[in-house]
Amino acid sequence: MTASQTRVPRSSEMLDDYLLSEEQLESMYRYMLLSRRLEERMMTLNRQGRADFVIAGAGQEAAQVGAGMALKAGVDYAAPYYRDLGVMLVLGMSAREAMLNALGKLDDPNSFGRQMPSHWGSARRRVLTQSSVVATQLVHAVGVALGAKMRNDPIVAFASCGEGSTSRGDFHEALNFAAIHKLPVIFFVENNGYAISERTEKEMPVPHVADRASAYGIQSAVVDGLDAIAVYQTVRPAVDQARRGAGPFLIEAKCFRMWAHSSDDDHRRYRPREELENWASRDPIALFRQRVEEDCLFPPEDLDAIESGVEVEVRAAAKWALDQPDPTAEDMYGFIYREGDDG
Repeated sequence: MTASQTRVPRSSEMLDDYLLSEEQLESMYRYMLLSRRLEERMMTLNRQGRADFVIAGAGQEAAQVGAGMALKAGVDYAAPYYRDLGVMLVLGMSAREAMLNALGKLDDPNSFGRQMPSHWGSARRRVLTQSSVVATQLVHAVGVALGAKMRNDPIVAFASCGEGSTSRGDFHEALNFAAIHKLPVIFFVENNGYAISERTEKEMPVPHVADRASAYGIQSAVVDGLDAIAVYQTVRPAVDQARRGAGPFLIEAKCFRMWAHSSDDDHRRYRPREELENWASRDPIALFRQRVEEDCLFPPEDLDAIESGVEVEVRAAAKWALDQPDPTAEDMYGFIYREGDDG
């Protein structure tokens, strides 16, 4: 069986157990829209000189939201990568908090203005603080899963990355250790076709990241990362099986990075215009809306109302965050030594 064929059981009877309600579908659309509109506003602020750096996940929202909604927010642990704004929104981060992070404000709950933007972390949401070194979060998630198994704690650790990260040793060490100890970890790879400027065929000799799972004896799946529903229906059963002790899963979502690697990158230097135009016509948010409208699940005016509400929320969040205090030079010494008197 090749990796292009899913190895997660996906019979029609099983999929019936993972059908999404109208409320969940509305949430799915809203989260994807909110992620895109926030990143658009962040990029505008960057061009205005008010946000130093932006690294976005535009085009990957369906993969992120579909996977995030398959987790138990506040119960399961997540070790996302820097593009995963959509995952963070699903896990409870607000538009205001996202803007605080983008602007490096003192009250940013991710890092109190001490970390690069999009380096997520939230103790109360069980999101592991991220390093700028890619793929290290995979090893951290394995450690969390090992601790959970030792405590008989029925949680799942979710670790995501781009396909470029799978060329690092941390990826292979994480999969190997998780497989040996049959740990409840979901390795979620958002394959957007580029490791910064290098195409996938220059990164690995196999057509799918998921092909590598067989070397470690773990289950894997390849899913259309432009289809949020398909992603949910692939990740959710893997999460449930991992929670029951079936061990780790490697899931590869095929998606596309619509924008440059970051606000400091010019992707026109290495991506053909025809490629960008082709992928722009397959915007996952537009595809989702088209699907639910054609299936007569929602009237267009309901979806328009969601869009209008998101626009208002993003504008208000940006305006509010710009007025919040910046860190001072003295703030750099916080969280180094224990503060207060032991008495």
